[in-house]
Amino acid sequence: MTTPVPDPGPVAREGGLLRLAAIASLGAGAIHAAAIGAHAGERQTVLTFLVAAVLQLGWGALALVRRDRWLVLAGAAINAALVAGWAMAKTSGITFIDGLEATEPVQLADGAAAALAAIAAVAAVVSTVDHRGVVRALPARAALTVGLVALTVAGLNTTGNHSHSGGEGHGAAGEEASGGHDHGAGGSGHDHSATGSETTDDSTPEHEHPAVEAKPYDPTKPIDLSGTPGVTAEQQARAENIIAVTLADLPRWADTAAAEADGFRSIGDGITGYEHYINWSYLTDGKVLDPDHPESLVYRHDGTSKKLVSAMFMLEPGSTLDDVPELGGPLTQWHIHDNLCFTDDPVQPRVAAITSVGGSCRAPLKKFEPVPMIHVWIVPHQCGPFAALEGVGAGQIKDGETRLCDHAHGT
Repeated sequence: MTTPVPDPGPVAREGGLLRLAAIASLGAGAIHAAAIGAHAGERQTVLTFLVAAVLQLGWGALALVRRDRWLVLAGAAINAALVAGWAMAKTSGITFIDGLEATEPVQLADGAAAALAAIAAVAAVVSTVDHRGVVRALPARAALTVGLVALTVAGLNTTGNHSHSGGEGHGAAGEEASGGHDHGAGGSGHDHSATGSETTDDSTPEHEHPAVEAKPYDPTKPIDLSGTPGVTAEQQARAENIIAVTLADLPRWADTAAAEADGFRSIGDGITGYEHYINWSYLTDGKVLDPDHPESLVYRHDGTSKKLVSAMFMLEPGSTLDDVPELGGPLTQWHIHDNLCFTDDPVQPRVAAITSVGGSCRAPLKKFEPVPMIHVWIVPHQCGPFAALEGVGAGQIKDGETRLCDHAHGT
C-alpha cells in the first residue's frame, strides 16, 4: 500500500516559475550592486543599495535550489518592498535617505531593476499555484529567461554609463538618477573651506586637506566638477548629474530634422553663431531640468552646418529668477532674456528685433514674458559646462550677481 504524500501547502509547486523569479531577483540585485560604486560618497544611499543587492542576490541564489514556503513568501515580500521603494523615490522622494530625497525621472537602469523586482515578486507568488501544465506548454520559458538576462545586461550597462559620483562616469542610474542627490567629491559631511581645510565650530583647523585641483570639463571623460570653493558635495553631484544625463539624452537631436520632427522650431537667431530651437509645448509640460524634455536645443551655426552643442532648460511662464531651483550653487547660474522681440506667429515665433531690457516691441512684434533658463553644454566651453552665451545672446542675470565664467572647468 502506497503511503500518500501530504500536500506541501503553498510552496513553489511550479519550479520553472520560481527559477524565473530567482533569475529576475538576481538581475535586480546585480543592478543595485553595480549602482553602489556610483554613490561612494553617500553612506545612506550606499547602505540602501547594499542591503537591496544582498537581499535580492541572496534570495535569488537560494530560490534556485530550494522551494520552501517561507523562502517563496520572503522573496515576494523583499522584491515587492523594493518596487514600492522605487516608486516612492520616483514620485515623492525618500526623505529619510540622503541622496534619494528628491523626485527623479525614470532611467533605464532603475526602471530595469524595478521591472525585474516586480517580475520576481509576481512569479514567486504565482509559483505557489499549480501551473505546471501551462508552463510546460510554453516554449517561451527559455525566451523569458533570455529576456530577463537581456534586461539585466541593459540595466547594468546603463548603470556603468550613468554613474554620477564625482569623476566616476557619466550620469545617473537606478534610484540614483536625478538632480537631488548628494554625490561627488567629499560626501563625508565635512564643511570644507575654500582652502580645503576642515574646521571645528570655533574655526580652529582640525586637520588639513590638500586643495583639490579643478579639471577642465571634457565630455569625453568622467565628469568631475570638484575644485570650486563654496560648492557642497550635493551641489556638485546635482551639477554633474544633469550634465551626465544631458550627455546621454541630447544626441538624439543631433540632426535638426529629428528635432523638428519632435516639435522643436528655430527662433531664427543663427546669425549670432548659435541657433536656438524651442519646443514651445515643453514650457508648460510641468517638467523641470528634464533632459528627455529640454525646452530648447542650441546648435552652433557656422553658416553652412549646424552642430548640437547645448541644451537650454527653461522654467514655466510666470517664473522669475527668484523661483529657480537649487542646482549647482556657485557652479551654475540662471539668466533671462528681456530684450527680444518675436514675430507674432503662434506656431514658430522668431526673433526679429532687439529692444532695451524692460522695453517694449513695436507692433506687430511682441515680447514674451522672460523666464529663467540655463545652458548645459555637451561640448567644452571656455566658461564651463553651464556658461551662458556672450554678447547679445548673454541674457540678463539676477541683480547683484556677477556673470559666471567658470574658467576652472572651462577650456
